[in-house]
Amino acid sequence: LFRSSGRCQRQTAPEEEGSGAAARNIDHVDPNTGRIQWRRHMEVVKAELLETMQGQMGEVLDKAMQEAVQSYSKSIEGRRASKPDHGSRIQEAASVEKKKVFVERKSLLDELMEVEHFRTIYHMFVATLCVFIISTVAVDLIDEGRLVLDFDLLLFTFGKFQTVVISWLCMFLFTLLVPYKALQVWGGAVHTTRSPRLLSVAMGLLLITCQTCILGLYPIYVVVHHKLPPASSFIIVLEQVRFLMKSHSFVREAVPSILHADLTEGKKVKLPEFSSYLYFLFCPTLIFRESYPRTQHIRWKYVAKNFAQFLGCVFYVYFILVTLCIPVFKNMNKQPFSSKTLILSIFHATLPGTLVLLLSFFAFLHCWLNAFAEMLRFADRMFYKDWWNSTSFANYYRTWNVVVHDWLYNYVYQDFLWLSNRKFRSAAMFLAFFLSASVHEYAFTMSLGYFYPVMFCLFAIFGVLFNFVLNDKRTSPVWNVMVWTFLFIGQGIQVCLYCQEWYAQIHCPLKEKSFWGLVTPRSWSCRM
Repeated sequence: LFRSSGRCQRQTAPEEEGSGAAARNIDHVDPNTGRIQWRRHMEVVKAELLETMQGQMGEVLDKAMQEAVQSYSKSIEGRRASKPDHGSRIQEAASVEKKKVFVERKSLLDELMEVEHFRTIYHMFVATLCVFIISTVAVDLIDEGRLVLDFDLLLFTFGKFQTVVISWLCMFLFTLLVPYKALQVWGGAVHTTRSPRLLSVAMGLLLITCQTCILGLYPIYVVVHHKLPPASSFIIVLEQVRFLMKSHSFVREAVPSILHADLTEGKKVKLPEFSSYLYFLFCPTLIFRESYPRTQHIRWKYVAKNFAQFLGCVFYVYFILVTLCIPVFKNMNKQPFSSKTLILSIFHATLPGTLVLLLSFFAFLHCWLNAFAEMLRFADRMFYKDWWNSTSFANYYRTWNVVVHDWLYNYVYQDFLWLSNRKFRSAAMFLAFFLSASVHEYAFTMSLGYFYPVMFCLFAIFGVLFNFVLNDKRTSPVWNVMVWTFLFIGQGIQVCLYCQEWYAQIHCPLKEKSFWGLVTPRSWSCRM
């Protein structure tokens, strides 16, 4: 290019001399005529310059294109020469897909909170909480003439907390000691015994039996026998599910490494460190690894801030229930049933349902998990992605709760594909949906004390349907509006039907306990 520009300058030198002569001649003619002649002369010079530069630039571009084509052909030939066979590609892809990589990264909301405009949205939610508090204080002053701090509902919801602590300690100690000891015994003998399969089956059955008793039946007994209130029951059920998922991940990740251990030259089987397993039981992930990326230090102000925000969300949900839900659904069973009343109640519950959804997400997936991650210096904070931008329910399910999605993907979806020789992808997806919906419904049933499969129907039936209909091919912003619309309506349905059933259980208790009486919703027939 530089050589071309040099030639261009040498070619235009005579033209510049001619233009100087033309300029001297113009001084002796009429000014208007001189301007016209000068403009024509400059247009000729412009055309000659463009023609010269175009030719030189064309040569340079042709050469660059020729070199690019040659390098691309060489890369294609290299790929073909080093291309593995079909079976090795599948094996390599499977090994890559099954491994989750932990890297140091911040939570998405922490990054967005650095933007002033997004921080204003957070301030609006805080202001709404302030409005709830002010309205409660104003009503107390008007009705009672004094401030009445009535938190009886909140205290009832978290009642019998000492039973929760004792039950949690039992489940934690079992999960800490029994799976690790079972793996230690099995791992030390599986390569030396004459019947490794018999040992594996016996140890597996023993471990499954112990987990069924302690992590399966014991929490159910505690909730039912002690008649724990909703929040206390919910804590026990969530911890029960968490310990089951963590212990499964620990065994699932450790067993293959023990089976394929290199025992040549007198080497021993390397078992996971007990400290690594103890750390795993508390860190905010369900995928076991020997080590995780760690931060340099603990920001205790950040921990206190997240716990304070979590506590604020609990009070936020309390004010929403007391202000927007209880006054509407408390006496609904006294009214004659009609489809109009039901539909209006569902849309009335849309606002509190959506607020509860957002607050639950922020309280648990952001505040609670980030607080424990900070205390444990756990560096990978991607507990969720930008699910609010989803244009499909398939993307929403992947990004809403990354912690649970990783477990379902690795140990349900991928393992089912491995067992079926990667033939039934739709069946593997449906199995993951069915298991997730069943666990959600189990948690709601145990916490509320009655069986009303609203969550299961919305998740396992409509969720699967929307997952195929509203798939990743939908990228228009219109589909994001559709996703939010269905989320609003779904939250309204859940809040409305669960609140109706709660008060129907109170107003119309079951006189004779039977199977159909327990599984049939009371709100369908309760009229006062």
